[in-house]
Amino acid sequence: MRLRPGKLPTRLLVRCLRWSGARDRRVLVGPRCGEDAAVIAIGRHRLVLKSDPVTFTAADIGRYVVQVNANDVATMGAAPCWFQPTVLLPPGTRPGQVTTIFRDIHRTCRALAIAVTGGHTEVTDAVTRPVVAGDMQGLLVTRRLITSAGARPGDVVLLSKAAGLEGTAILASEQPRALARKLPALVLRRARRLSRSPGISVVADALLAARHGATAMHDPTEGGVRAALHEVAYASRVRLDVDLDRIPVLPETERVCRHLGIDPLGLLGSGALLATVPLAHVARVLGAWHRRGIDGQAIGHVARGRGVSAHRRGRRVRFPWTTEDEIIRVLA
Repeated sequence: MRLRPGKLPTRLLVRCLRWSGARDRRVLVGPRCGEDAAVIAIGRHRLVLKSDPVTFTAADIGRYVVQVNANDVATMGAAPCWFQPTVLLPPGTRPGQVTTIFRDIHRTCRALAIAVTGGHTEVTDAVTRPVVAGDMQGLLVTRRLITSAGARPGDVVLLSKAAGLEGTAILASEQPRALARKLPALVLRRARRLSRSPGISVVADALLAARHGATAMHDPTEGGVRAALHEVAYASRVRLDVDLDRIPVLPETERVCRHLGIDPLGLLGSGALLATVPLAHVARVLGAWHRRGIDGQAIGHVARGRGVSAHRRGRRVRFPWTTEDEIIRVLA
């Protein structure tokens, strides 16, 4: 078997994660399939660690890499505090491109109260366009640690904002000519702006949900909402019963995906937060989001069993777990 672009197949990933180096009792959450970040006990503090690259786009890569790493730290109930980028540049990169990347990292970190503490920069023919990998560290600010494995039968499944925001913005930026043949210029401008409004950051979404009773949270990145649902079900060893008709998809995302023949639920999903919440706390979480101008929707519930049971128009439909993001079908 040869690997395809996207995430590693789950079985291969689980096998690889067994090799995790020396044992250390301070590691509270280590390498796990479906988990967003690691957690280490440092005295009375809980340090949350995350690393993630941006590989699908070079446009706005400095902003993207900060936000996607900050998201994963926040989904554990932690405030992102410190960031280190590894910037790989192809030969021929212009100095102006480099300064743009670093300026965008600086501005995004400053907006989120994150300090840049170091990193690495290199020009290498190993890449054909800029690739930036981020390493984010944060401190737990909620009373309890939240992971992807905390969903319990009876919980309600919530989604903030909408599906496919990040992927829509990237496709509108990377495929403007192909999309311009079918879509009005206004739709494309709105699609490109989705990475800024409503935006791809879920730091506020996650910390509010954590403070109001969320039992599990996950950031839908590669594979979109579809993969995120399966990953939470896998990590929590439960079944998620989901009404696909209740998953919000913005008009710009729907039109871009329909034109390209791809599924918005399987499209890069940064900007949305998947959370499970006890029934008694649902109104508190949705109310907290609403007061911050964050849209949210109940899309299903947690039950005993395994996997994801999906329904559309009241009928059960296939909803397989795939490791390849829909964006790869377009950009590959």
